[in-house]
Amino acid sequence: MRRRNFLGTLGITAGLPFMTTGSLGAEDKPDKLVRFPPPKDVQRGDMRFRKLGRTGVEISMVGLGGFHIGKIATEDESVKVIRRAIDAGVNFMDNCWDYNNGSSEERMGKALRDGYREKVFLMTKIDGRTKSSAAKQIEESLKRLQTDHLDLLQIHEVIRLDDADRVFAKDGAMEALIEAQRSGKTKFIGFTGHKDPLVHLRMLEVAKKHNFAFDAVQMPLNVLDAHFRSFRNQVLPLLVKEEIGVLGMKPLAAGNIVKNKLATAVECLRYAMSLPTSTVITGMDSMEILQQALDLVKNFKPLTEAEEAKILNRTLMAANGGALESFKTTPQHDSTAQHPEWLG
Repeated sequence: MRRRNFLGTLGITAGLPFMTTGSLGAEDKPDKLVRFPPPKDVQRGDMRFRKLGRTGVEISMVGLGGFHIGKIATEDESVKVIRRAIDAGVNFMDNCWDYNNGSSEERMGKALRDGYREKVFLMTKIDGRTKSSAAKQIEESLKRLQTDHLDLLQIHEVIRLDDADRVFAKDGAMEALIEAQRSGKTKFIGFTGHKDPLVHLRMLEVAKKHNFAFDAVQMPLNVLDAHFRSFRNQVLPLLVKEEIGVLGMKPLAAGNIVKNKLATAVECLRYAMSLPTSTVITGMDSMEILQQALDLVKNFKPLTEAEEAKILNRTLMAANGGALESFKTTPQHDSTAQHPEWLG
């Protein structure tokens, strides 16, 4: 079934806000670019904050990526980077049950001692697709993070069309997440994925059929994504319409945009922040990289239409086929494909 026909069967493309004329993209041509009004943020000191969808909670427009925390040479240095970020106003903390075999959560848990937990919006993700595996992973994450509750709990790596069916099935992961929410172990529930906008759209449609509304959705948003299997053009309008918090990730396309000299890191982050993202999660594995993000936020101005067009024109050919967005086109970044036992 061709992409546009499949989207039509979902019944969710009509009336999406701010959409340019023409149908949603097909594999044989770049997606039609969807434009949005400038994002709304509030500046307090040197940090800027945005609303997380309909929740009303304000989170920093830059989020600290949990995976890279586990890659810093020492645990002590990880703690210093996390606390420096929090002291500078970054309150969105990203993490996952499987990052670096749990060491990312352990390091963040130690950094959040001594009153730091109360200063942050803490998110982590679990891989389990069954109720039992999800519940087990939730408890392990809470223990590693040294907290009795999360602010946001997400289903990780929704990258297969049948993930939605497994999550919402009887004795599926969603039952464990809802129980965690009812018991106060998490305030909000979301999901994340990096493979194809169709998978995100199906997850949202299946959730609607089960009368469930996600609070947040995490997805790749970068200058290459605008052209190929575009989450910006196919998923973001629906999230804006339904007031679901938008968590942007992979703003540098796993570093490939900068490595190939298509755009600078600052340009990449500024592009993602110029979209209606609640936060843009990025790896900060050194004080220098952290400071770069902080300086950008302090002096942030959304891209003008002309500035955006210049960057997107520059990256159009490189986006062809998704070679530089390997998380979309290869299993290289699919941790649950490499470890199917994590799914339960």
